[in-house]
Amino acid sequence: MLPAPSRRPWPAAPQARENFLICALFILTSVALFAPALPASAWHVAHFVDTRTWMGLPNAGDVLSNLPFLAMGVWGLARLRARRDAHAGAICFFVGLILTCIGSSYYHLAPDAPERLVADRLGMAVVFAGFLGIAAGERISARAGQAVVVLVAAAGLLAAWVARENLTPWAVVQFGGLALAVGLALTRPVPRALGVPLGGMLVFYVLAKLFELGDVTVFEATGHIVSGHTLKHLGAALAAWPVIRALGPVRDIKSMPRRTTAATGSAPSPHSAGTRPGARRRHPPAPAVPSCSDPSQSGSAYETRSRKAG
Repeated sequence: MLPAPSRRPWPAAPQARENFLICALFILTSVALFAPALPASAWHVAHFVDTRTWMGLPNAGDVLSNLPFLAMGVWGLARLRARRDAHAGAICFFVGLILTCIGSSYYHLAPDAPERLVADRLGMAVVFAGFLGIAAGERISARAGQAVVVLVAAAGLLAAWVARENLTPWAVVQFGGLALAVGLALTRPVPRALGVPLGGMLVFYVLAKLFELGDVTVFEATGHIVSGHTLKHLGAALAAWPVIRALGPVRDIKSMPRRTTAATGSAPSPHSAGTRPGARRRHPPAPAVPSCSDPSQSGSAYETRSRKAG
């Protein structure tokens, strides 16, 4: 007889939230492909206000302010080594922060060269993929987070490369991804989620965008101490702090001190501390109760009551 063919389990049917995610990704892809092209040559090239040189380093403020990306990326990867239950997007997110530090520093050394902007956007595309992967894993399912990381990473890297001539796909990745993240942040977390506060990450991202728009305003308001674009880098790097905090060290339950039980709130019995599991507890014998049938005991008790009465 021929051996029966092995049956592999079919993947589970998509859940309701996964169906909404598929529809949202389909809409964003359609907009990126069929929306009118936005020529990169017609886009206003940003001129950063702080161009001061420090120790021979041009644009020192905008270059050195990328170091927090490196610090957060290395810190996050170190936290991931102690966690086995992290989302697939977490490692992509922290690796993207390191790539953003490299690409953004390379760009700000000579921001007038448009070809350097591609390096800056490539790192940002990896960060977007990791962030949306974390959001999908926290609010939809683990497999949804894994799929989003792959899809957004591929689409983001392609959009960053195409942005040299057409900015429409890159705008969809950046602002469409932001809208998707807001929708996921308003959704209830799934069971066994890490508890990453997506709202906190979005607050830091929006704050970074405001600093970017107010580059000159912040520079003038601070008396030429720091520019808005420099603070933009700091605010964007701080968006990784909620993820790092959620990836805190796991507490070992066995090493925690025994205080009270979770069900009753009472302290454990001192007799049970040194008792082995499964061993029968020995209770002390109960005191003997005098019997009324014993004439000696009944007589002594009668004499005692007579003396108290006299």
